[in-house]
Amino acid sequence: MSGYSAFARYYDQLTANIDYRKRAEYFHEIIRRNKTTRDSILLDLACGTGSISEEMARLGYDVIGVDNSDEMLGMAIEKKFDSGAAIQYLCQDMRNIDMFGTIDITICALDSINHLSTADDVKKVFDRVALFAEPQGLFIFDVNTLYKHRRILADNTFTYETEDVYCVWENTLDPETDEVKMHLEFFERTENDMYIRSSDDFSEYAYSEELIEQLLDDAGLELIGKYGDDTFLPPTETSQRIVYVARSRKTE
Repeated sequence: MSGYSAFARYYDQLTANIDYRKRAEYFHEIIRRNKTTRDSILLDLACGTGSISEEMARLGYDVIGVDNSDEMLGMAIEKKFDSGAAIQYLCQDMRNIDMFGTIDITICALDSINHLSTADDVKKVFDRVALFAEPQGLFIFDVNTLYKHRRILADNTFTYETEDVYCVWENTLDPETDEVKMHLEFFERTENDMYIRSSDDFSEYAYSEELIEQLLDDAGLELIGKYGDDTFLPPTETSQRIVYVARSRKTE
């Protein structure tokens, strides 16, 4: 898994179209429907630059953010200093998280699961989430679908331009495995209108609904909800994102 060194510097600018407050409120509604109190410890797994962590803290959760990228966490900590939010950040690989205690709610957003390169890695994450989950604790996560990999990401090229940076994002789809290799070229504008060039490479991997559900079950997590594209409706054949809601089978 990449440290996303160049990507981290521009991540917030390139994802400015994402309404993090709306996404956090969506997760909050899922939690509200499945848990009676918001006075909970919430783990934001693969928290990146902390945008969702900040919003969940604003909603009243006691948030721990975990990410494997020092660069991403550096951006998250800057936001924490600005907002004054009481968020604890830890640099850990989500396949080997080690918490100080049990967790009431774990979220893993924005296709972070798709960055795991094997089903065994996905299993490791689910096992660790289950290990540290409170009895009946919730696990909410999303994945990009096979449809999105094959039809939307595919072999397409995207460009993004902000006041500070121009980015060319090139995808290459492996039709046999549905892996999408992503190459990003960044051109950062300097004060004298020159450009500094940098790049990053990473991949996303698609996993079938059947495999995800089997891995959840194997980890001792009961699937209690599955929604398409940030709605409360079942996913369809053209859903680009599936949101899974699972609950620990542990009892008091």
